[in-house]
Amino acid sequence: MKITIIGRKCTPRESFKEHAEKKLAKIERFFGSDAEAKITATVEKSSQSVEITVNNNGMIFRAQERAENMNEALDKCVDTLIRQIRKNKTRIEKKMRASFDAFAGEAEVAEEVEFELVRRKTVTLKPQSIEDAILQMNLLDHQFYVFLEEASGEVSVVYKRADGGYGLITPDIE
Repeated sequence: MKITIIGRKCTPRESFKEHAEKKLAKIERFFGSDAEAKITATVEKSSQSVEITVNNNGMIFRAQERAENMNEALDKCVDTLIRQIRKNKTRIEKKMRASFDAFAGEAEVAEEVEFELVRRKTVTLKPQSIEDAILQMNLLDHQFYVFLEEASGEVSVVYKRADGGYGLITPDIE
């Protein structure tokens, strides 16, 4: 597994890098050596956060956790990723054709067999700037908003992030 470690407002120590490689070896058993992992460590005022994004054959897994120190946040992230993988084990297995028996002896997580679609909604897309879309999302008190981006003409999504900021999702058709 190719691992990239990035520090925001900090420079991760060598001990953190070694700990990260050791912990990601657990996840590598699920994905194999072709997967790519990006670890972003951030120092904040009262805590430290770690975000792990694993990309394997077009499937993306992501976890972000906060703790008093980076190693603790990293441990929580790895546990969250393993929980996500186990929860969607059947679907992931079909896509990745990998063996998930490596963790058979560990604690079980209830597998989500079906998704229950409880509502279907049609939206009318009108060209808007990103700022107008964020304003509209806030006026509607939603967590995300789908719109037609004025500048590019593409369908995009703005959303509220857990850290209080905003995100923008744009399509990249392969």
